[in-house]
Amino acid sequence: MIHPDLLAILACPDSRQPLALADEATLKALNDRIAGGGVQNVGGADVATALEAGLIREDGQVIYPVRDDIPVLLREEGIAVHSAG
Repeated sequence: MIHPDLLAILACPDSRQPLALADEATLKALNDRIAGGGVQNVGGADVATALEAGLIREDGQVIYPVRDDIPVLLREEGIAVHSAG
């Protein structure tokens, strides 16, 4: 998927924290929330499609989607890992 050398240099565009591949349990929990509706990304857009993969920030608070093996590292595309409510 993402080459380890590339992964080693990727960082959150907002906080500059290192990123790592999200584990299956984290992706499943987020995808379950997405399936239930009401999930929005940082930019305020509804997230309606489950993530096949994601890069999670070091603090575990935000995931950036990986689409077609390409990390989408735009601040607006980040998704909160845990619901606000």
